[in-house]
Amino acid sequence: MTLSTATLLISCPDRRGLVAKIANFIYSNGGNIIHADQHTDFATELFLTRIEWQLDGFNLPRELIAPAFNAIAQPLQAQFSLHFSDTIPRIAIWVSQQDHCLLDLLWRQKAKEFSAQIPLIISNHPNLQATVEQFGIDFCHIPITKENKAEQEIKQLELLRHYNIDLVILAKYMQVLSAEFIAQFPKIINIHHSFLPAFAGAKPYHQAHQRGVKTIGATAHYVTPDLDAGPIIEQDVVRVTHRDNVSDLIRKGKDLERVVLARAVRLHLRHQVLVYGNRTVVFA
Repeated sequence: MTLSTATLLISCPDRRGLVAKIANFIYSNGGNIIHADQHTDFATELFLTRIEWQLDGFNLPRELIAPAFNAIAQPLQAQFSLHFSDTIPRIAIWVSQQDHCLLDLLWRQKAKEFSAQIPLIISNHPNLQATVEQFGIDFCHIPITKENKAEQEIKQLELLRHYNIDLVILAKYMQVLSAEFIAQFPKIINIHHSFLPAFAGAKPYHQAHQRGVKTIGATAHYVTPDLDAGPIIEQDVVRVTHRDNVSDLIRKGKDLERVVLARAVRLHLRHQVLVYGNRTVVFA
């Protein structure tokens, strides 16, 4: 049986003795560290670390871990987040008309490749309702136009609160979220069908074909108000040739999008991604 663990993600100005201070907090409270990784960004002089330990035998109850660590974090000017492995997050997947990323995530969740509940799918088109309902998941059709966007985003936020959603995944949701929406619900992962920052915006495969590229890519990133410019979680590429037309690029790209998005979601759910500024450290 897998024992429950706690994970701290920490960023702070670099200085001597940080690893010892953090490890000693866990050791002095009876914890057994099972994973630890760290990185120093010399350009920003930031120290970034992920440390995970078993809760079995740990002296502090869960509700006291964050306050106790905060006493250490404040003098270090550290920002941190605390996560527990047996807390099951609730995901809402947003789609438009393409189903390849949606189905891939649903299959992987059903196969227990990652630990999460998926109680809600939101779409601006009705096309995928029958597909979603086969999985026993609630489907909400919320059409979006320029005229009703603000009103519909209020409905979407209400649904996220009603279903207690922790994370939104844009699985080919072909709408731009407003800055106001993102400010109220910032935990959003998007899959973009190019190797960002190249070919941002609409129809990147058409752009790539016109440019005559030899590789195409896909990028999973956190959503920010700047279109397709949020912190990158995962990327990959596949080779193409002069014989490939736009349809070939789209077909190959869809395969890549599935894998890249699934990797990013798994990394996020395992608390292996630490955002600082507009960058990420992804711990192995």
